[in-house]
Amino acid sequence: MTSATEPSDLENVLAGLTRLIRRRLRAGLRLPRLRGAEIELLRLVREHPGLRVSEAAKELGLAGNSVSTLVKGLVELGMLERVADPSDGRATLLHVTPEADRRLLEWQERRSVLVQKHIDRLSEQNRAALTAALPAMRALAASLHEEAESGLGVDDEADPDSGAVSENREGEEGI
Repeated sequence: MTSATEPSDLENVLAGLTRLIRRRLRAGLRLPRLRGAEIELLRLVREHPGLRVSEAAKELGLAGNSVSTLVKGLVELGMLERVADPSDGRATLLHVTPEADRRLLEWQERRSVLVQKHIDRLSEQNRAALTAALPAMRALAASLHEEAESGLGVDDEADPDSGAVSENREGEEGI
């Protein structure tokens, strides 16, 4: 591994970018900020309408009671709706509200504009390098996601032939 691909260098750059983008976007917000875990739950439910709390907990790698607490708060804020599961009256299905959808879309749009503005300031060579790095970054994310799906932790050893990997979702506060 070269110094350019040292895990700590990559982690620091990615975390730093996320922090800087989040700070820049939060500066112009008037609404109460949502915590990272709340945003990740909203994104997940938006991607998978009708998700159960237990399924959300598994996907986010959180305890069920933690997700239940997040759901309760987001319902109170008008960001999530709980609907009775027609196939199991004891269970509820989660759906984002139009307000949550609007906030997620607005955040995504503002983030894209901000990042594009700064990409445009880079040299052509650096823009090409970022574009060339995207497939490797997607492969890294897929590997991490597969490990999470397999149930392996950071210290567990995976079968090298299984392709097992985990998604570490770093939330974005402020939307």
